[in-house]
Amino acid sequence: MVCGPSRDAVSGVSTHVNQIFGSSLAKTYCLVHFQVGSEGRPESTPQKIVRIVASPLTLLKEIVRFRPDVIHLNTSLVRNAYWRDLAYLLVARILHCKVVYQVHGGDLPSDFLGHNTLGRGFLRWSLAIPDVIVLLAESEREAYRSFATAKPLIVIPNAIDLAEYRAARPKSFEGSGIVLGYIGRLAAEKGVGEAIRAVAILQRSGFDGLRFRIAGSGPYERELRESVDREGLQEVVEFVGPVFGEAKARFWESIDLFVFPTAREGLPYTILEAMASATPVLTTRVGCIPDTIQEGVQGAFLSSRDPESIAGRLRAIVTDRERLRSMSSEALRCARDHYSVERLAAQFDELYRGLLA
Repeated sequence: MVCGPSRDAVSGVSTHVNQIFGSSLAKTYCLVHFQVGSEGRPESTPQKIVRIVASPLTLLKEIVRFRPDVIHLNTSLVRNAYWRDLAYLLVARILHCKVVYQVHGGDLPSDFLGHNTLGRGFLRWSLAIPDVIVLLAESEREAYRSFATAKPLIVIPNAIDLAEYRAARPKSFEGSGIVLGYIGRLAAEKGVGEAIRAVAILQRSGFDGLRFRIAGSGPYERELRESVDREGLQEVVEFVGPVFGEAKARFWESIDLFVFPTAREGLPYTILEAMASATPVLTTRVGCIPDTIQEGVQGAFLSSRDPESIAGRLRAIVTDRERLRSMSSEALRCARDHYSVERLAAQFDELYRGLLA
């Protein structure tokens, strides 16, 4: 039983759940989906309370109905998800199911529930409930290990369907201009506002030839559009809205460099999509990104989310076309070698077999 958001939702965890159901695992195992969360639906306070109380009981009923051997619980170490999924974890344990507890980003354990002894002790107790904890990167495993987590810690990075990018080729960067791109949720912590101001700084300094295409939607869109107007970048910055399927493939083809100065991440699918489309990445050293991107190889890192710092890094990167060509080739190679759905399915197959042995 795979517990996660609605398979129709637009989120990284939903993508992961769909990959499991669309992979060879669905042929080897009988997979059942149990939906968690509100998926952004508007709820009154009474409705939210009813959902929170009823959902663990619904899970109990579904476990009794399907009698799954393994509960694969997809969660994040953020407060809402942690407390919600702790109830599911306890229900699964009470019914003697094997539990895979997969953490999709959020805080590291040392930063969660405060630094007091009681909070740390409670978190350590709860992390001892599942049979195995699945993490996205080696850096996370080290953090959980140093937190004295007793359960096995397995690293299974995210993956993407590379068939969608089979036509991708290294970019040539032969034109006079450079097209920057961002795709994803338009939220303050993603750093799109800082990227826009960095482009404005370069424009004012006489460094033209840049264009910035922004795909996606979210709560910060209005502020971003107002920033573009204030900076006089209407001819430079383009908002293309959410893109899916072939439109997303065309978007990746249309840009030269993925700019992603995010403040907080797990292992974002947009990083993997960028690499699979041979697009170098300019990003930050947060979450699991440093396990995926190497400085100067598949992309480059920002030392700060300050617009001046981003502008300086952009100037250095976009003027070195030979370096961009090398990063484009390496990004494509890395995606194809390490981030296929087939690799992810093989790792989970090995994990499930070990639990069922």
